[in-house]
Amino acid sequence: MRALGPGSVSSFLKIILDVVFAALWITLGVVGLALLAALVFSFNPDLFPDMLSNNAAVVARRGPLFAGMLLVFALSLTGVLTIVHALRRIFLTLTAGDPFHPQNVQRLRLIGLMLAALEVGRYGVWGVSTLVPWVKDVKPNFSLTAWFSVLVVFVLAEVFREGARLRREAELTI
Repeated sequence: MRALGPGSVSSFLKIILDVVFAALWITLGVVGLALLAALVFSFNPDLFPDMLSNNAAVVARRGPLFAGMLLVFALSLTGVLTIVHALRRIFLTLTAGDPFHPQNVQRLRLIGLMLAALEVGRYGVWGVSTLVPWVKDVKPNFSLTAWFSVLVVFVLAEVFREGARLRREAELTI
């Protein structure tokens, strides 16, 4: 089976990325609605009288924290959505048979930056979670694999940059 062009492995992976992209958008919409509901409930718990119980005051106090957690999750989803979108664009060029498209360099760099931002965000969540009294035994770990992946993506971006440069030179050759 071919790796590039129509009907290739890259076109199959592009279809999978399209499905994942749509699912991420749907998930982001659901998280946005949940975030809105958490904020509304935390500022006015009387809007949902059926949900009120003896612990309503506790739930209402933790509403902003829950909204904050949903916001962090939405930001993480947005980072993953950005990565998947860039991958979709890269696989579109692979399906077209043009792997060294000049835009793929910027797309790979964006993927590397997003991976790094997600990893730094993970450290931030761990730092904040130690301040929450009911969260116990949170032990942050340094993920060498994640940072290695970031470096690999940046190296691949440079490889694609060099490939695009060589292609430009070949196009100028008579």
